[in-house]
Amino acid sequence: MKNAIVFGATSGIGKEVTELLIKDGYKVAITGRRLEKLKELKGKYPNQIEIYQNDIQKVEEVEKVFQEIVQDFELIDLVIQSSGVGHINPKLEWNKENETIQTNVVGVTKLYDLAYNLFREQDFGHLVGITSIASIRGNRAAPAYFASKAYQKAYLESLYIKTKTIKSKQVFITDIRPGFVDTAMALGDGIFWMVSLEKATKQIYSAIKKKKRVAYISKRWAIIAFVLKIVPAWILKKAI
Repeated sequence: MKNAIVFGATSGIGKEVTELLIKDGYKVAITGRRLEKLKELKGKYPNQIEIYQNDIQKVEEVEKVFQEIVQDFELIDLVIQSSGVGHINPKLEWNKENETIQTNVVGVTKLYDLAYNLFREQDFGHLVGITSIASIRGNRAAPAYFASKAYQKAYLESLYIKTKTIKSKQVFITDIRPGFVDTAMALGDGIFWMVSLEKATKQIYSAIKKKKRVAYISKRWAIIAFVLKIVPAWILKKAI
């Protein structure tokens, strides 16, 4: 039986991917702030889930929980980072910007580093980060969120480049870049190309199993990503 950790398993993508892992025979350590949601998920799969309450904004707590899981499970095959915060914040209210940075940058970096160092020591493992199509360019309505996803994208790419130094070649880094998925994290109303959570998680899990370097969810968002990469900023300023 393989072992996985899912950070941010209380709802949305993290919860749904956890259920796919269970069906695929994994034993899973699930984390999140809402203990009642973790217990609810464990109640469905009592023999394959262990729960560890965690707030990713508290980096000391992240390390403590991570090391506790490693001690309990001994070997970890897969780490999925699905925790995240996103705010529409055109007025740049600092409490919203700060919460986004503490979660999506500081906490996530700590987890990425812990996972990478573990896999380097093990000589194998797979780190999956749920970033976003938002990682491609900036946005006037949610600056911290879009910038934090760009940071995550660059950090995952950096870790991928670092795997060159691991002789086994069995450490993998996957960047999942969803477009708009029908979850609480979807920003705004009347959203373009919204996909169901079920469809999104099936595509995400397929990308994980194939150990893809980058995957857009749904796949058609790769077209939008290509366009966004080449459009000048002055056009974006007028269009969005």
